[in-house]
Amino acid sequence: MKRAIVFSLLTALMLTVSAQSSEEPFWLGADISGTTGMEAYGIQLMNAQGEPRENTALMKELGLNAVRLRVWVNPKSHFSSKEDVLVMARRAKEHGMALMIDFHYSDWWADPGKQNIPAAWVEMNYEEMCKALAEHTRETLQLLKDHDINVRWVQVGNETTNGFLWPMGRAEDHMSQYAGLTKAGCEAVKAVYPDAKIIIHLDGGCDPKRYNFIFDGLQQYDCPWDIIGISVYPYWDIEAKLESSWQGTIRDFTANIRALYKKYHTPLMVVETGVESNKPEEGKQILAEIIRASKEDCEGHCLGVFYWAPEAEGHYPLGAFQDHKPTVIMEAFTEASQQ
Repeated sequence: MKRAIVFSLLTALMLTVSAQSSEEPFWLGADISGTTGMEAYGIQLMNAQGEPRENTALMKELGLNAVRLRVWVNPKSHFSSKEDVLVMARRAKEHGMALMIDFHYSDWWADPGKQNIPAAWVEMNYEEMCKALAEHTRETLQLLKDHDINVRWVQVGNETTNGFLWPMGRAEDHMSQYAGLTKAGCEAVKAVYPDAKIIIHLDGGCDPKRYNFIFDGLQQYDCPWDIIGISVYPYWDIEAKLESSWQGTIRDFTANIRALYKKYHTPLMVVETGVESNKPEEGKQILAEIIRASKEDCEGHCLGVFYWAPEAEGHYPLGAFQDHKPTVIMEAFTEASQQ
């Protein structure tokens, strides 16, 4: 009897340890898609001590465990093409960092204010557009797979709050076509990486209305997804008069995450965030609170936090570097990685 009890206890302990070891980490990431472009212009990044570093290696050094890379269809320059993404994806693999691929489905930036159809697709009808989108998705991911790179997450569209591929896929006018185009992308992802998690990403993470509109629409037209991606930018929320303080953004994005999980039963992730670079001490405080709230206030439904272009400075107000070195803002990631 005693032997049976001991065996049962040992089995339970082993199962507990196994479950703990297989738990997914809390992801701390950054979109560093501009890395090769900066290198082409001769910009050398450094760590806080002034020692030269390649950007991916620096993110790893700062405690990050994941990288996000955008893809454009036919960019005028080489940057953010699928070949350029391969270069950076290889670096992420080398440093043991998980990889997120972010399809913009445009030749340039795509966001809630612009979702321009790639030049090569402009004359296509809906069926042709679905086919082109799927082909571009498959080709890009197959290139990565052929080079033995694992892709953990794939965004089918970037900040598609108003749909994408306008006007054909503008959600408020053509929800069925937005959903159909998205579904074509989702199916293409699973054809290459069956285990990759599909992310549908919107901006304004503090505003539940836009999330209910898009995800109700996708659900209505049987378009699947695995993770809801959100942007959390206190700076832009205040600019847009969605919030009056950064504390309001944090209160409301976490409440939104809890409500969205309860409604749609899929986990969420902060796939973009950023704070003011010219207020680094306050920025560190805000970022640390975004990370803490994502981990502690979302009832386990938020999988991670990604900073958008931390290395950007000058032309972009929400980077986290000065003089090509990380400011104290990035210490929020380092400290979170050590907890």
